[in-house]
Amino acid sequence: MSSQAISSAAPSNLAADLKPQGTASAAVKPCCVCKDEKATRDECMLFSSSDNPQAECASMVDKYRSCMAGYGFKMG
Repeated sequence: MSSQAISSAAPSNLAADLKPQGTASAAVKPCCVCKDEKATRDECMLFSSSDNPQAECASMVDKYRSCMAGYGFKMG
C-alpha cells in the first residue's frame, strides 16, 4: 500500500512542476491590486481645487503606474 501512496502523489507533484514560475501576477486582476494608490490618485483628481489637477496629481499617478507595472500591467 505504501507504493500506491507514493505513485498517487507523484502525478500531483509533476503537475506542480509544469506550472510556470513567476507568473503569479498574471493571475491577479487589475482591479484587485494597488487599491491604496488608486484611491489616493482618484481622490486627488476628483477633489483637487487646482485649475490643472493632472499637474497637481502627477506624482500620485506615477506611483499608481509604478505599482501596476510591478504586477505586470502596462498603462499608457
